[in-house]
Amino acid sequence: MKNIVITIARQYGSGGRTVGKMLAEELGIHYYDKELSKVASEMSGINESYFVDADEKVKSRWKSKLSLHSTVYDGIVKKPGDSSLTSDENIFSNQAKAIKMLAEKGEPCVIVGRCADFVLKDYDNALRVFVHADHDFLMQEAGKVQSLTGKDLEKFIAQIDKARADYYEFHTGHVWTDALNYDLCLDSGKLGFEKCVEAIKAYAKVRFGEDCFE
Repeated sequence: MKNIVITIARQYGSGGRTVGKMLAEELGIHYYDKELSKVASEMSGINESYFVDADEKVKSRWKSKLSLHSTVYDGIVKKPGDSSLTSDENIFSNQAKAIKMLAEKGEPCVIVGRCADFVLKDYDNALRVFVHADHDFLMQEAGKVQSLTGKDLEKFIAQIDKARADYYEFHTGHVWTDALNYDLCLDSGKLGFEKCVEAIKAYAKVRFGEDCFE
């Protein structure tokens, strides 16, 4: 099997995480989501709680920074003892270092979120996917795991996606939902989760060869 890293960005309620899990299970490859915090912590020596705290969350201090400029990831990580070792920027840089390590490890995998598409934009073995859906589908799926309904659920979805969008813009300087950031954009509401998995596999075979998953 070729060393293909599939990154999945997703709207809340689109089932992007579900698609990623299904894909990884079907191919028999590793799936990285929250586990990425542990990987980054072990690599950097920084307590895992810092990575969990910064996990795709918008913070009030980011909003003020966003109004001024974006702190685009540059690949630089701070050395132990540096006063900014646990800054938002350095936590992201160490997480990005972990993502690159996984891409260079030689083993195929699926990585959900964490701006992995941007981090691996120059990697020939990265397949970058964005999963989205229409309003009604997002409400339907989000309602399965949230006790909220109606306008409250709609507001909750909007807040989660706004947090992800701000996180993405802060660290990449790009717009999270811009199709130019991705190789493949899939509407899970129209396709369903299984067909999204099939679409990703089909795209990979066209790009990397029919035998890429053998």
